[in-house]
Amino acid sequence: MATKERPVAAPKKPALTPKAIIHQKFGKNACYVVEEVKEVCQTECPGLSIPQMRPSLYRCTLQLPELTVVSGTFKKKKDAEQSAAEMAIEKIGIITETTDLTPQEAQESLVARIAYIFSEKFLISDHPLSGHIRASLRTKSDHYGSIPISVIAVCDAKIFSLCKCINPEVESNPFLVLPYIVRSATKLNEFLVTSEQHIWIRKLSPYPQDIIESLMELGDTQECIQVEAIRIPSSMEKYVEAVTLRMSLREYYLDIIANELGLKDGANVLISRNIGKASSETRLFFAAQQSYLLDRSFVSGNGKETESLNARARYLSGQDIVGDAILACIGYTRKSRDLFYEDVTVRLYYRMLLGKTPGGIYKLSREALLTAELPSRFTTRVNWRGSLPRDILCMFCRQHRLSEPLFSIISHPLKIPTESSESCFKAAGSGTDVIECVNGASVNGCPKQSDSGMFKCEIKLLSRCAEVILLCSPDDCYKKQNDAIQNASLKLLSWLNKYFNSVTAPFEQLYETAGNFSIHVFSKNLFREILIGQSIQNRHLYAMQCNKSLEPMCANSLQDMLVNGVCNLKIEGPDSGVCPCNGSLPCISYSVSLVVEGENMKEVIESCNEFEFEIGVGAVISYIEEVVMQMSVGQCAYFNTNLLTSDLIFASAGDSAKMSSLSSKACCVEYEISLTKVAEPPEERMEQALFSPPLSKQRVEFAVQHILESHATTLLDFGCGSGSLLEALLNYTTSLEKIAGVDISQKGLTRAAKVLNSKLDANPDAGVTRIDIKSVILYEGSITNFDSRLHGFDIGTCLEVIEHMDEDQACLFGNVALSYFCPKILIVSTPNFEYNVVLQKSNPPTQEQEELDGQTLLQSCKFRNNDHKFEWTREQFNQWASDLAARHNYNVKFSGVGGFADVEPGFASQIAVFKREWSHEDEVQTHTDDIDSHYNVIWEWSSKKK
Repeated sequence: MATKERPVAAPKKPALTPKAIIHQKFGKNACYVVEEVKEVCQTECPGLSIPQMRPSLYRCTLQLPELTVVSGTFKKKKDAEQSAAEMAIEKIGIITETTDLTPQEAQESLVARIAYIFSEKFLISDHPLSGHIRASLRTKSDHYGSIPISVIAVCDAKIFSLCKCINPEVESNPFLVLPYIVRSATKLNEFLVTSEQHIWIRKLSPYPQDIIESLMELGDTQECIQVEAIRIPSSMEKYVEAVTLRMSLREYYLDIIANELGLKDGANVLISRNIGKASSETRLFFAAQQSYLLDRSFVSGNGKETESLNARARYLSGQDIVGDAILACIGYTRKSRDLFYEDVTVRLYYRMLLGKTPGGIYKLSREALLTAELPSRFTTRVNWRGSLPRDILCMFCRQHRLSEPLFSIISHPLKIPTESSESCFKAAGSGTDVIECVNGASVNGCPKQSDSGMFKCEIKLLSRCAEVILLCSPDDCYKKQNDAIQNASLKLLSWLNKYFNSVTAPFEQLYETAGNFSIHVFSKNLFREILIGQSIQNRHLYAMQCNKSLEPMCANSLQDMLVNGVCNLKIEGPDSGVCPCNGSLPCISYSVSLVVEGENMKEVIESCNEFEFEIGVGAVISYIEEVVMQMSVGQCAYFNTNLLTSDLIFASAGDSAKMSSLSSKACCVEYEISLTKVAEPPEERMEQALFSPPLSKQRVEFAVQHILESHATTLLDFGCGSGSLLEALLNYTTSLEKIAGVDISQKGLTRAAKVLNSKLDANPDAGVTRIDIKSVILYEGSITNFDSRLHGFDIGTCLEVIEHMDEDQACLFGNVALSYFCPKILIVSTPNFEYNVVLQKSNPPTQEQEELDGQTLLQSCKFRNNDHKFEWTREQFNQWASDLAARHNYNVKFSGVGGFADVEPGFASQIAVFKREWSHEDEVQTHTDDIDSHYNVIWEWSSKKK
């Protein structure tokens, strides 16, 4: 049953940018000078004493013969240039046309445009289409001066835009432009000539001879040009092969391609739109069919043309292509009047195919096709290698000719319980803000978001006609807007990647998993826009290119490739003791070769001297990670695997012809891997991988609970950093009235000030818990120095700080804190070194090792962070805290978070809670009278100032 298509509104006429208008009027006489502007910002956090520089801004000066204008400041250089051009247009009084064309007006403009294309003025211009006209004037054939209609359709963007105004369906099917060109040309019969078959157009009267002679001046020594191209047969029984096009500048290159396709001349060749990058001249060339010139897609009543559809060529271009096709990178450009050409190899063809898949885009960005995989989770921008998930998703949409993905950012003042994606998206009356972004840029006016908010991201994948294909609505919340976008993008990409990696599995199985990825699938639109071409794509071809006995292996996904696992694994070299662990970043050099079994034949497919990845996120093929986990720095591993899919083989190999010959034999893949170095995992990421909630959050919750139970009114946070504890406290109703933080890092204090200021000054209606805090102050200074302004606070905290100091400094801090600052309660946490065997998946020490002096344990484990100066065992920490408490008349109790006290190896973070035994009246008078002020006030907030 036929379904009625949704009507699509005609697109608006693309308006010229201000710069384009200035260029039309002044050309090279318009001079743009862009300068970088640095501005000091104090508005984000009033009272912050550290000068804050805004991000780089740009200002543009536009110099014209008539005047000079200076723009305002913008984040992007191009925006500053456009602003300057817009100001100049306004001052000069240039009138810009903004009226959209009606279909009738567009039809009239199309006729005028075609007439202009065949004018003498256009012939001498630097335009891709004028290059074709000049080439046709050099030919000696019957079609002297004739231009194929397909060339006019693909080389002139203005004609394409006008045809879209007439019929919006041109966007999805560019071949519909052809009949509009034919119809317009027939209205110029006194000026133009068309063939009976309507496949070329020629100017009726010849161009002036002097113009032709000036354009024909070429060197007489021009040699034959050899351009490598690819033939893509329409029959799936035949495989893709390389062809060589031999031509010179004195010949029309379309005639050479027509000859390769068995056609009479270039007028019988149709040209696809660009393949790959928009600036590329890589296109598909194939035989023209009469039905292309009709006002409909080519669907023959007897089905003959439909049967000869080229599925592989269609997948590449997104257009219906009949018969064999030539994939070549050749044509005329605006940059030069010479013929532009580049070789297209079998390797490039397979890389194009790979680049249409989410995992393939990531592999290409890593330049490691046989080693890299799309990671299973997003960590941080610093640790992520290759293109970011959002960028991969945008590239995927462009490759499949979809609209840019729509990112809807949902902002919450605080983290809220999980709710349905639909209610989140509506966000009406829920105290949330929805910010719609296309490719990261806001498309609706959005309020400024505070650093303390939580963000979700919902993504819509849309067709060119704005029909929803996929809707991804994860419930996960993130502190950073970018993290929400990247994680949601990765979730959507991971689901799509399952399809492209499992083409033998029915779509119904993939559809069932959509809910696990928080994805709603619009099946009809998904099949029409993405899956219909890929489902009949070259997986059948891949099997034919390999030995028939290996066909089942070639059809499987890469993840399922190792039916028999790694073979002949051999690890050589002494054990250095430096091994990768969960979350670490090993760096390897590798070489992958195709080896013919039983013969002395070996060819390197891919090699890399430096490849870094993160352990535990699926960033590489699983068996490579398993092998690397068994190695130590300096060791080499050698092993074999079954033959990989031929798309990876051909996309990686340089000599595709040789690879084709080798892969037809009984082959295997041989790996050689050297582990060159290992970067230790950042402490927070390593802990997050093992604990839920993360260990850092458990420490904060422990401190908050003690603060609530103590009924303290004053709090001092030693080593407050970026204010994670202080920020968390503002989410609770406490008895605190005065809060202070001390740290030596200006960067950390700056962030803490901004976060606290945004929360303390938040609107009561925003959902922030109202508290009775009267004063918050942040100091810059070392916690080993005493400042009398902070003496005698009710409670002090020092979470995961002392291990960043030398041991003698940690002891000094303990003495200064308990003898000078004298808080009633002091909470100190530090890593338990014994727990590192769990975090780093090392083997626990034996009973013999435990009886030694602890040095054996130090050798088998590493510190959790490269910045740690020491990490204490439970015994060492207990000894330090007990001696400190006895010396300064405090009680101390031990606890911790992560793990259990009575289960080895104890808590992951060990905590000492000191309580003062003596009263305030017993304090040494010199302490209260001390007027030493070693700290600088960085930021201060007071409820009285509000």
